[in-house]
Amino acid sequence: MTAASTARNLNINGDRLWDSLMEMAKIGKTAKDGVCRLALTDLDRESRDLFIKWCKDEGCSIRIDKMGNIFARREGKNPDLPPIVAGSHLDSQPTGGKYDGVYGVLSGLEVIRTLNDAKYETEAPVEVACWTNEEGSRFAPAMVASGVFAKVFDLDYGHSRADVDGKTMGEELKRIGYMGEDDATIDAHPMGAYFEAHIEQGPILEDEGMDIGIVTDAQGQRWYEITLTGVEAHAGPTPMTSRKDALLGAARIIELVNKIGLDRGPLACATVGMMQIHPNSRNVIPGRVFLTVDFRHPDDAVLADMDAALRAGVENIKNGIGLECAFEQIFYYAPVPFDTSCVDAVRKGAERGGYKAREIVSGAGHDACYLAKVTPTAMIFIPCVDGISHNEIEEVHKHWSDAGGQVLLDAVLAKADEKPAETAA
Repeated sequence: MTAASTARNLNINGDRLWDSLMEMAKIGKTAKDGVCRLALTDLDRESRDLFIKWCKDEGCSIRIDKMGNIFARREGKNPDLPPIVAGSHLDSQPTGGKYDGVYGVLSGLEVIRTLNDAKYETEAPVEVACWTNEEGSRFAPAMVASGVFAKVFDLDYGHSRADVDGKTMGEELKRIGYMGEDDATIDAHPMGAYFEAHIEQGPILEDEGMDIGIVTDAQGQRWYEITLTGVEAHAGPTPMTSRKDALLGAARIIELVNKIGLDRGPLACATVGMMQIHPNSRNVIPGRVFLTVDFRHPDDAVLADMDAALRAGVENIKNGIGLECAFEQIFYYAPVPFDTSCVDAVRKGAERGGYKAREIVSGAGHDACYLAKVTPTAMIFIPCVDGISHNEIEEVHKHWSDAGGQVLLDAVLAKADEKPAETAA
């Protein structure tokens, strides 16, 4: 039997992948069967420790860079070739589910376990990557460590990101013991290709009875932070006509954001997801409000139009009430087209497995969106029940998990067994 035919006959162990998902879900488990593993907390450290243990059990070497990104490597026949990498993240939302991110990490590990079971030697090395702070829920912006890797951000910027208590990523990386010594960019760690398996986080695949989403593109995003400052005053004696109510301004911005999204439907998404009110007392007119805005669209021109509408609208709102306003865009990336050869590897993997599949555009941001700037990249989606994610009740069916893991294996093998001449061609 040839190496190519052996590779085509390899099958993941779906039960083992599922068991690993359930074991990892015990770390930070919540009352509603979700997880809370915020980036660089002690629970995040515990999940990283378990992942590394499992990788070492499979004979992988471990490399950790200065952003805490973890790379577990299985060598290939040709160690001079750049590795083919599968990965995602282990950190979660405060009320997160047990598949978001972790599925991509552990399905990557299952690829390595399957290769080890078969004693199959790939041409190129195969790695699993675990990226730091993908969610952005503790440290904004999202995907900051993969952004440093792709040289979108510099290392000082990454280390300086602070949570609401003023603790920085650099400080917390040191505290939990995951400040690695290696350079945190693609220059120190070239890749031949990158694949990320993930739950869809939307309802399309399940609604259409699909097993696999072949992700061709990802929506562009813009994130903003807005601070409105008015005048705190007594809620009783202060006449309505003379108030400078920062919360009133925030309410009008929320309505504006919603309208901007609706006016550019059905593809636009516009969200105010976080707000802090000062002094937050029931009988004091709010003097300061901090809020966030999240815009998404697959067309960069429309995303720019949304940006212009927000800026003009906020200016009118703050002038109408007499507020001061600090307005900052903290995060932006244009819509991302994924590499056609990697997308084709995913498509062929779905065809070989006999899975029902369709092309799909990612509505969420993923580490793959930054990796696509520096290496050939594609994503694999599996459905999630009712399209629910970023929620403790997030769920997938095991046969979806099996399908995604098998397609990931096939896609990784397609790239890991390319000869150098084929790659150059």
